[in-house]
Amino acid sequence: MSYLPLIPNSYAESDRTLPESIPSSADRITAGESPFATSELASFRERMREFARTCIAPYATEWDEAGTFPLDLYRQAAHAGVIGAGFDPAYGGTGGDIRHTLIVKEELARFGSGGVRVGLTTHSIALPPLLALGNETLKRRIAPAVLRGEKLMALAVSEPSGGSDVAGIQTHAVEDGDHFVVNGRKLFISTGIRADYYTLAVRTGGPGKAGLSLLLVERGTPGFLQHPLKKMGWWSSDTAELVFDNCRVPRSNLIGEEGQGFVGLMKNFNQERLGNTAIVLGASKACYDEAVHWARNRLVFGEALIGKQVTRHKLVDMATQIQAVDTQLSLLAWRFSRGQADAAQIAMTKNIATETYERCANEAVQIHGGHGVLRHNRVDRLFRESKMLSIGGGAAEILKDLAARQLGL
Repeated sequence: MSYLPLIPNSYAESDRTLPESIPSSADRITAGESPFATSELASFRERMREFARTCIAPYATEWDEAGTFPLDLYRQAAHAGVIGAGFDPAYGGTGGDIRHTLIVKEELARFGSGGVRVGLTTHSIALPPLLALGNETLKRRIAPAVLRGEKLMALAVSEPSGGSDVAGIQTHAVEDGDHFVVNGRKLFISTGIRADYYTLAVRTGGPGKAGLSLLLVERGTPGFLQHPLKKMGWWSSDTAELVFDNCRVPRSNLIGEEGQGFVGLMKNFNQERLGNTAIVLGASKACYDEAVHWARNRLVFGEALIGKQVTRHKLVDMATQIQAVDTQLSLLAWRFSRGQADAAQIAMTKNIATETYERCANEAVQIHGGHGVLRHNRVDRLFRESKMLSIGGGAAEILKDLAARQLGL
């Protein structure tokens, strides 16, 4: 059964059309010069936006309800420059720097669903440790197919005993001839079912961070099992528990040297958390766009909802927080590209961004009223997904503690 708009001038995702005014409302908040405002970056942003507008947005509800999206979308994304953004052309990437990576994540969050976005971009956290630490043979065997959208890659770090306590990882690998024998479990792994390759954090040495290493595990390896998990949000992405039961991984799949795992992951986490900030910024802008569009078209007692002062104030509060996050992210991206952004700044910014998204999602639903809690309404999905990155990529409380240590508190 097709979904029909419930009021005049509204729109439904299943109509497979989007008003041209979206996302112009949020664009007005952050107009002006920034590190993202060069002509090359503006053109790149428009290409990413067009990909999300035409290849994801019209199908987002359908894929969310199905709990998956077509594998062919990876190849389309690679062709559009989504998959390879920020990666070295020597390994199949399309070049660019951290700003290109952040633009991809923000624009996919503006139009698509969180599930499709995370499914298309898990390689952006799984591949960098391999490219930073791996030997040339391993990099050239894995990276080009991933960046062409032909193979999928996931990062496997979090465990049932604790997602953010990387130094406390319990999954262990013991050398046995030319193999490592891996035993343990990983939890909350995005693209955990469909991935072909997994960057796996394991303990090869003693306790603490010095005993951690990274292995490349390939799907189908004997002793490697995957169990799907259902979630509050990101329905169209697959998330899994991974089980390793005497799983034999060739020693040639060791990423870097033994004991380098923690260093490889920490370098990755700062970029991942900047990416998380871009994602929730894009989602916050989507909440604002939806709220403005609805408020302009919804009639209440014969007057457009946006004519009510309380509604306009809600929208201004949303715009204020969005502007603050956008400005801070631009500054940190500039500093990061020069090796100047530290972990405390990034952690605090991610927390501000996720708080902004939660508030914007809440207000967008409130402005929509009863319509906001109906399935097939974009704000329903945005609201359901608003908690995902307050926990994922480093829970807010963990990041506050990290920032406190960095600030000498």
